[in-house]
Amino acid sequence: MKKFGVKSIVATGIGAALFFVLGRFVAIPSGVPNTNIALQYGVLAFIAAVFGPIAGLLAGLIGHFFIDFSYGWGVWWSWVISSAFFGCVVGFATSKIDFESGEFGASGIIKFNVAQIIAHLVAWAGLAPVLDILIYGEPADKVFVQGLVSAGVNIITTAVLGTLLCIAYTAAIPKKGSLKEEE
Repeated sequence: MKKFGVKSIVATGIGAALFFVLGRFVAIPSGVPNTNIALQYGVLAFIAAVFGPIAGLLAGLIGHFFIDFSYGWGVWWSWVISSAFFGCVVGFATSKIDFESGEFGASGIIKFNVAQIIAHLVAWAGLAPVLDILIYGEPADKVFVQGLVSAGVNIITTAVLGTLLCIAYTAAIPKKGSLKEEE
């Protein structure tokens, strides 16, 4: 498992901040009440994959908490917990991908996307609606529609944005042996 050191702490803070900004100011209405096309999950999946499950959990938890808090309607804990869960699951499921080698080819892309698809489905089509019912007494038909729509759009945005961020990150890492000492 990836170590949670200073790099991970900094990545968690940056990830939470980006999650907040994208979720608060770049939210695209989906047509289903209280459900948006969310670009922030691509960033969260990238942070979780590269820096591990603790960074993913905390970035999702903190970022989503501040989105809800900033709107003034109160914190919707079922969805905050689901964002944290998503980040943690992606971090665990992608822990074998070696981003530091600078290689993120077809195998890495497939592993990353299978992980994010499963994590989104469990978080949004399962965990969030069940918690909405248990915590807030919400009607099941409403919250499962919201959850399924969220899972679908989040899978697509994460597949595009998250994959591109992972590719860009690994491309920016110097290859072993590429740096030569000048004589």
